[in-house]
Amino acid sequence: MGLQLFTVRAAMASDLTGTLKQIASLGYEDLETYGYNGDERMYYGLKASAFKQLLDDNHLTTSSGHYDLFRYLDTPADALERYVDQCIEGAHAIGQRYITWPWLMPESRTLEKFKLLTSKLNSVGEQVTKAGLGFAYHNHDFEFADHGGQNGYDIIMQETDPALVKLQVDLYWVMHSSKLTPAELFSKQPGRFVMWHIKDMDKVSRDYTELGNGSIDYTVILPEASRAGMQLYFLEQGGNFAKDPIQSITDSAHFFKKNLERYL
Repeated sequence: MGLQLFTVRAAMASDLTGTLKQIASLGYEDLETYGYNGDERMYYGLKASAFKQLLDDNHLTTSSGHYDLFRYLDTPADALERYVDQCIEGAHAIGQRYITWPWLMPESRTLEKFKLLTSKLNSVGEQVTKAGLGFAYHNHDFEFADHGGQNGYDIIMQETDPALVKLQVDLYWVMHSSKLTPAELFSKQPGRFVMWHIKDMDKVSRDYTELGNGSIDYTVILPEASRAGMQLYFLEQGGNFAKDPIQSITDSAHFFKKNLERYL
């Protein structure tokens, strides 16, 4: 069972060691990191080797990381290449299998920028693949915004090489903003959706909520894992916590293990 650490970012900032220990006690086994200081080779203020030791001490692994690749969309190619080399070094040091492009700045969400993005994704994917790792792109809602009959996600799917650029599908945002169901999306390119973000949507506000409190029926979505090509999944809740992030990941873990894990 995986967890995207952005969910508990406040707790990670105040007590890294205690938070990882608590995460492990809840039954989470695999983590997705976010953020990385490439110049210093640091995760959460620790050198990569020290962070890896902290994971090992708590019997945790990390299979994917969200890296700040989006900051290099408009920079010269060699700047992005240098940062990707740093990411590769960090990912190898902590045992990750995937480097993930997680975001686009608001000014980078035009059709022209999506077309620039696909070129960058292919280049990064080639660089990462040569290093023996996988590379993926993570969606939000803005990829599904209509631009005269086109949207960014279609451009990404059509103009990137599936062998080099995999897809980390955020199922909350698919249900929130896409005109397609997850099953319809998976049927367009089976096998490419190697990682999933699993979170629920409030029935009234449509904001994030704890698993089991919202409107997304994962008993229908999870059986699609094989067709999608899912290898890894991470529970996540970006905000709107009923009490606090730790209680939310506790409640979501309990609901997932009791009601949803059987479908995978």
